[in-house]
Amino acid sequence: MQRPLALTLAALGGLAAAALAMAQGKPAPRIAPQDVVSATSPVQPIAPQPTAANSYPFYMPMQGLKRPVVKMFVKCEASRRAGKEVYAGASAQSIGGRAEGGYEIIFEASDSAGNPCVYPFYPWLPQVVGSLDHTQYILRSSVPGRQVTFRTADQWATINLRLFDFGRQRVHFEMSDIALDFPGAVQPKGGLHLETFGGQAPGLFTAVIRRSKVFGGKNGLFVPGGQTMLYIEDSEFSGNVGSNVDQEHTTYINGILVSHFRNCVWRGQHGWQDVASGHQLKDKAYLRVYENVTVTNTPNGSAPSAMPLVDISAMGFTWANNLTLKRLASAQAPRDALVDLRSEILYGGQGMYPWNPLVDGSWRMPAQALGVLDKVYLSVFFNTRVESFRSEPFVFALRPQGTGLNPGTTMINGNELTAPAQQREVSLAFNTSGRFSKVYGRPGWAFVNPILPANARWVSDRDMFIRHALGLIGR
Repeated sequence: MQRPLALTLAALGGLAAAALAMAQGKPAPRIAPQDVVSATSPVQPIAPQPTAANSYPFYMPMQGLKRPVVKMFVKCEASRRAGKEVYAGASAQSIGGRAEGGYEIIFEASDSAGNPCVYPFYPWLPQVVGSLDHTQYILRSSVPGRQVTFRTADQWATINLRLFDFGRQRVHFEMSDIALDFPGAVQPKGGLHLETFGGQAPGLFTAVIRRSKVFGGKNGLFVPGGQTMLYIEDSEFSGNVGSNVDQEHTTYINGILVSHFRNCVWRGQHGWQDVASGHQLKDKAYLRVYENVTVTNTPNGSAPSAMPLVDISAMGFTWANNLTLKRLASAQAPRDALVDLRSEILYGGQGMYPWNPLVDGSWRMPAQALGVLDKVYLSVFFNTRVESFRSEPFVFALRPQGTGLNPGTTMINGNELTAPAQQREVSLAFNTSGRFSKVYGRPGWAFVNPILPANARWVSDRDMFIRHALGLIGR
């Protein structure tokens, strides 16, 4: 059935807390009329759009970055004839295959007929040497907004940025107007692999991807955990080609600081017949921001995945507006939930979290959970749209926190043994529409179109939400 808006007791927000208090034999808390927002007019998000092209989000410190020392220009037609990069000026040979002080590689956008250039190979990158501090590594088309394509069936095709042990240094990567089409790339961990390790606060690696497209690799995009902020806009991730279909994904982001996506599409995870397969977007960042993002299990040469479209962590923070979820029928019965807020694996280490991600007895959720949104792990979803071949049982699943780690692993145990009052995670959904029965699918501190206390209205403001989440960990 079509549901323009799903309402439950949780939709009453603060009134739900009153009901809980009465069920426990306690006096119902008083909610002053001036302290609430009407649930008949769902809260709308505040998210100003960039006023200038190619700008950076406010939380990403771009000051002090140095111009790349190495600058290379790749010619279109000469490179196509040679089957490898042909340079105008500095070349791979002239720099000895190494780059110190950062690099910028510019790819000629068009051939002599004015057509977008398609390079029949995958890009070569110099070996990075020397100090990394305040260096930049940039790959771009020669014409902003005009995409160049790298297309090859090579099984090792990838863009793999390798920056190890950057410690407390500041490093930046950027890729603009580049399409990667690697249908045979079954060997690399990612069609685009940001292989950066060893960062320590206040060290920071930032990565920005604009107007790009990625297909290929075991994961289309793979980002290991660490001191990383990732910002992507106007881009598409159209699938992976890995053979371990249950463990590989269109995008796999481990425990990083921030993932922020604007005007992007995720699809094409490489499923396999009656195997549930992986996710379109597996994102375990501490802070996730999704704006005008579409995620679908539309296949790319294989069966649609049966898994939830979006796999994220309940521990941490999520702010989403205009998230569109499209599910096609899969060979295997689909797993319930389109967005799975999971809690059975610890990503990024406990030091990345302001509060213990495990239940330890130090926290007890008050009856009025909406009054302590600044003291809990929080996910907020505005204007989510569901399109599915079936009426989905529910859209979001908020999984409970556990009590400990399995020895020698990051696997969390005891999740099913904890009580609701022990949980330090809350999820809010406003104006969810489409084909589903319920917004949330399991007990927990989840609210639909809640009546917000005055001190909680900051959750609708994207920038205030970001400042709150990053401020808790000193970022």
